[in-house]
Amino acid sequence: MEKIGLFYSFNSKKTAKIAGAIHNAFPGENIQPVNVDEVKKEHFLEFDNLIIGVPTWFDGELPNYWDELLPALEDIDFSHKRIAVFGLGDQRGYPENFCDAIGIMAAFFEEKGALIVGKFPLEGYTFEESKAVRDGHFLGLPLDQENQARLTNGRIENWVSNLKNEFS
Repeated sequence: MEKIGLFYSFNSKKTAKIAGAIHNAFPGENIQPVNVDEVKKEHFLEFDNLIIGVPTWFDGELPNYWDELLPALEDIDFSHKRIAVFGLGDQRGYPENFCDAIGIMAAFFEEKGALIVGKFPLEGYTFEESKAVRDGHFLGLPLDQENQARLTNGRIENWVSNLKNEFS
């Protein structure tokens, strides 16, 4: 398998914890964590496979660090890259925009030519709306640490198992 870049904020505690679990689910693979708080756009060019970690803030917004980084990535051609997105959200507290950040990030990278991989089924979630849903699936792995933390490890295992095939 080609080298995988795991992009997330090392300062976002819950996202960092999930990224660590995802990293551990790829034993023996060449996966490199990258701190988006300190990243340069050139880092995105080093990998053919990228995993993007992003929590949904407030009413369906990207965190500041991603919101400020995306304009710097506007001129990159991602057409030869496979990108998977995982995100955190709260389906009870914010059911009208559950894990919207997954959808925002997937749409951005798709517009730049990337192939979005790692879609995840809707079963087991209860929410009203989400930009992360398309054609009956989430565009990445949604995790709700507030209400469904006990399901997280199993969801990560299933998602990573599929990613290993999609990244090959």
